[in-house]
Amino acid sequence: MSVETASAPVIEEKKKEGLFSKKNRRVLTDPLDDNNPITVQVLGICSALAVTVQVKPALIMAIGVTVVTAFSSLIISLIRDSIPGRIRMIVQLIVVALLVTLVDQLLKAYMFDVSKKLSVFVGLIITNCIVMGRLEAFAMSKKPWPSFLDGIGNGLGYGVILVVVAIFRELFGSGSLMGFKVIPQWFYDMGYVNNGLMMLPPAALFVIGIYIWIQRSRNTKLVNVS
Repeated sequence: MSVETASAPVIEEKKKEGLFSKKNRRVLTDPLDDNNPITVQVLGICSALAVTVQVKPALIMAIGVTVVTAFSSLIISLIRDSIPGRIRMIVQLIVVALLVTLVDQLLKAYMFDVSKKLSVFVGLIITNCIVMGRLEAFAMSKKPWPSFLDGIGNGLGYGVILVVVAIFRELFGSGSLMGFKVIPQWFYDMGYVNNGLMMLPPAALFVIGIYIWIQRSRNTKLVNVS
């Protein structure tokens, strides 16, 4: 048996990688904590301030960004070898704009009240730093499946922060969650008053700041991240 024949199965084995191999799982899960788009990369802050007054709009925004990030990364990765370098940003914007338009039209058709609350912020997903950043930094140089997972992971990492911030703002700002009253009336009768500050955009910064403090307190890898 020749050396080439003996080494062939080893080479073939190395080429095979599971869909959810350790490497792919890390691509998916890193943005949830160690490399979170908002708390570590400091991206997408504007929408975190604007759409987190209530949980429902924040949740819909999180799902929309996740869908756009995942499928734009997949599409760009599939066609990356045929995209001229000089116009790659334009191609990326066209793909993202198409997906954002689809999400926007679906919201207007089936969730019009949420669409009105989100207002222009759905359209601004087109220029979201998280979406464009992952296309340029990952999808343009990686295979489709890892790119798709990276898009999902970063979308979910973004969405987790939005929902956490919205829970605190809606609960303490209006005494409700998902539009349903949580704080009972007798609590108000005893003198409790909703915190009006939580309804203002700066409250999102306070909650995100506390989240970052807790995150870096328990994760020593992030202590020196600036």
